[in-house]
Amino acid sequence: MTGSRITRAGIALGSALAAGSARADFTVNMTPGVTAVSREVYDLHMLIFWICVAIGAVVFGVMLWSMVHHRKSRGAVAAQFHESTLVEVLWTVVPMLILVAMAVPATRTLIRMADARDADVTIKVTGYQWRWHYDYLNEGVGFFSTSATPQEQIRNAVAKDANYLLEVDRRLVVPVGKKIRILTTAADVIHSWWVPALGWKRDAIPGFINESWTLIEQPGVYRGQCAELCGRDHGFMPIVVEAVPEIEFQQWLARMKAQENKNSPTTGSG
Repeated sequence: MTGSRITRAGIALGSALAAGSARADFTVNMTPGVTAVSREVYDLHMLIFWICVAIGAVVFGVMLWSMVHHRKSRGAVAAQFHESTLVEVLWTVVPMLILVAMAVPATRTLIRMADARDADVTIKVTGYQWRWHYDYLNEGVGFFSTSATPQEQIRNAVAKDANYLLEVDRRLVVPVGKKIRILTTAADVIHSWWVPALGWKRDAIPGFINESWTLIEQPGVYRGQCAELCGRDHGFMPIVVEAVPEIEFQQWLARMKAQENKNSPTTGSG
């Protein structure tokens, strides 16, 4: 009886793992993203990764070789020496050169990421518990963006779709090929605006404004989430960025302005 239970449990676990692999690809690395900066960040990440792999291979290789060839069973006798100027110079200079080799491209990337000048569109992103508000500065357009995942899916009453907890009622629409300046802040607690495909994330802090920028090269829909634990419904603050051609963006902006004008209160003269 016990053996059959173990077998059934193993079959169930195998089926669950198989079903999970069918639903989504298993990845453990960063993604290149859809902007030049995101790809630069990805390349930098891979460069540092392989430098670390090389350092690890050399260090552990030397350790393993030393343990095998200088073990007591082979009659090895520990050398007695103190202070080696050459060794001390090497273990100071070599790590310094490695750090410089990593710091130069990293600094270049960070400087480029911080340069939000000459933007074509400026958007203020404000985090609330638990939704986002987008203001297109100088355009007179602003709206809240709230999770659109059905409660039936959250309560497991119906099957979850591919965009579970990653869909909103109103998307952030931006033009492709244009520099978008994003100002991030919050109205209550600390949030974090994060879209992995853009290659960065920014904390949204009450009373502060963090500046960043992006230039999306390909039309598409790019999803993210709040990346800062901000309270009970932290997991229900998705972000959806829709990048469209410039003409479509201008048409969307005109519709939004017309809607804003229609909904704005009017006063008559007496």
